[in-house]
Amino acid sequence: MSGKFEKTIKGYLIDPIIFTQKFVHHCDIGICSGECCYYGVYTDLKEHELIMSMKERIIKAMDASQPKDPSLWFESPEEDSDFPSGMAVGTEVHNGKCVFLDKQGFCTLQKIAVEEGEFKWKYKPIYCILFPLVIFEGALTVDDEHLARMHYCSVAKNQVSTVFECCTNELIYLLGEDGFAELDEYRKEYLKKQNGVESAKQPE
Repeated sequence: MSGKFEKTIKGYLIDPIIFTQKFVHHCDIGICSGECCYYGVYTDLKEHELIMSMKERIIKAMDASQPKDPSLWFESPEEDSDFPSGMAVGTEVHNGKCVFLDKQGFCTLQKIAVEEGEFKWKYKPIYCILFPLVIFEGALTVDDEHLARMHYCSVAKNQVSTVFECCTNELIYLLGEDGFAELDEYRKEYLKKQNGVESAKQPE
């Protein structure tokens, strides 16, 4: 897969589709109720351990639509080289949504961080944070299969931005300020090159 991509930043191959793939301007839970979280998500083993270490706090924050038995929160671990530990642990789906999604469409893990005055993504798995971005076979790309399941984000008339523009904060979180700056430079170079190619194809 590495032969498909020309750029690597912070150890991630960069799929330039993130510069051109259309997406909504920003996430709005009031519109979609956190639909991207309905199917559960994979967490790194270390993220799983962190979540389980604070299970009493999580149980307290859950509402009646969520299972308060921690044994119902996760699937069995499985090997996956895209995760830092080499192991991924999927969250279970309960009442048609990830066990950590409350009835209002808010992530319980993020809600706890905010309530505690911490950074909002402190306890949230990276794969939750990144959507519609995903790390697949070492490449930072777009999770097109999951995106296609969305009833709002996948609709063309709602896609008034690009994944890159919508996910600036997520990309900075993943790559750091320096890594994001490098990514933005690559974006400019890539789009300039693509525009040149398109211009060359125009009839005289």
